[in-house]
Amino acid sequence: MGTRLGELVERLGGQLVGDPNLEVTGIAPLADATGADISFLSNSKLRAQAAHSGAAALIVSPADDDTVAATYRGARIVTPNPYVYFARAAQFFAALVEVLPAAGIDASASVAAGAKVDPSAHIGPQVTIEDGAVIHAGAIVGAGSFVGRGAVIGEGTRLFANATFHARCQIGKRGIIHSGAVIGTDGFGFANENGVYIKIPQTGRVMIGDDVDIGANTCIDRGALADTIIEDGVKLDNQIQIGHNCHIGAHTAMAGCVGVAGSAKIGKYCTFGGAAMVLGHLTIADKVHISSGSMVSRSIHEPGQYTGFYPLAKNADWEKSAAIVRNLDAMRDKIRALEKTLKTLTEQK
Repeated sequence: MGTRLGELVERLGGQLVGDPNLEVTGIAPLADATGADISFLSNSKLRAQAAHSGAAALIVSPADDDTVAATYRGARIVTPNPYVYFARAAQFFAALVEVLPAAGIDASASVAAGAKVDPSAHIGPQVTIEDGAVIHAGAIVGAGSFVGRGAVIGEGTRLFANATFHARCQIGKRGIIHSGAVIGTDGFGFANENGVYIKIPQTGRVMIGDDVDIGANTCIDRGALADTIIEDGVKLDNQIQIGHNCHIGAHTAMAGCVGVAGSAKIGKYCTFGGAAMVLGHLTIADKVHISSGSMVSRSIHEPGQYTGFYPLAKNADWEKSAAIVRNLDAMRDKIRALEKTLKTLTEQK
């Protein structure tokens, strides 16, 4: 299945240079695209590759358009952000071939009498939905998934096979929860009495906004007393751990294996590279970007890029080294002053 270039531009915007009736069936990389494909140039370093692309049309920025047009003879869609345009076009083509499961409840599913399932929702094989749960219109609960007592699954949200959504937790509209993810696990809360750990009941919830993506095998703990909050548009990759009572601001994105300890408050529009770690009870401002593998051990109050790599060592040795690093600027200034004094004394002889 395909579409005309003119129809695509009518839907997504941009300036079309070329035949609006040209039929295209999908998107491909510059080097692999054929005469039925669209491709995109989001990195100006690949202009030469774009010039030799076999794509029927290229998505380009205004800055690249003149250079590409000099050698490339296919159609062009000119737009300020080719990568975003590519993403929206990819969504469009995926929707053309996507086969959504039919509405209804599979005969093998276990749905409590007190649960509310919208007639347009899909409940797959071997699903369990407990009493008081609410499944809104167009939601999809994949095979083997679990929705706990009083939980709410928002309109158009999809749980892939074997996802777990525990009691009283809520997710808004158009969310995605991939297989193996567990929402609403107990937070890691214990009191120590003479070396023995006493469990603290975790009675809060996990409250998730609209348009949130949660990757495979990611775990989000429920709050101890208050709720764990995941705001609108947050994107969590696979195998991420979000501790109890964390608050993740809107449109923040985390790559795989990030760990966030309990009660951390993270701002909006932040990014975290893979395997970054955040200690508990810290506050991170909006628009903070943490590099992969970095350890955030103190609050960050200003936006910007932050990186922290350090060799593993015994803790006492690490603390000594860290103290030296913190004083390097002052040591450098003292050395420069000593060098200047030494030079002056040498010239006086």
